[in-house]
Amino acid sequence: MSEAELIVRVRADRAAGLTYSFANGCFDVLHVGHVRYLTGAAAQADRLIVAINDDASVAALKGAGRPVQAATDRADLIAAFRVVDYVVLFSDLTVERLLTTLRPEVHCKGCDYTVETVPERGVVLAYGGGAGLLGAGKGPPTPAAT
Repeated sequence: MSEAELIVRVRADRAAGLTYSFANGCFDVLHVGHVRYLTGAAAQADRLIVAINDDASVAALKGAGRPVQAATDRADLIAAFRVVDYVVLFSDLTVERLLTTLRPEVHCKGCDYTVETVPERGVVLAYGGGAGLLGAGKGPPTPAAT
C-alpha cells in the first residue's frame, strides 16, 4: 500500500475510534523473533501498521549483499500475517517522518532495545504516543539464518 493510501485508511479508522500500533524493520529473511515482535505489536492496539525498509535503505543500513529478499517480497510475506493490518514500504533511514505523519498510539520495538535506546522515542513522546518493548527473544541474525 502506498503511504498516501495508508494515510487515508488511518484517518477513516481513527474516525471510527480505532487505535494503532506501529512496527518497523528490514524483515530481510523472516525468523521467529519477527513473529514474536509482530504478534506482540498487534496486541497493543486495534490495528497494526508495519513499515518495511525498501531495498536502498536496507543496503545503506546493513551493507553489501543486503537485502537478501526484494522489498516487495518482504512486504508480501509480512502482509500474509493475520495480525498485520497494513504494510507500507519506506525509503528513509529512520521511521521518524512516518511516525510524525501517522501518529500511532504505540511505537513497538523488539527486545533488543530499552526505553532509553528507542531511536524514535523523542518523536513519539512529542506527539503523545508511547513506546512498547516486545518479544521474548530474537531469532538468529539474518546471516546465520541463510
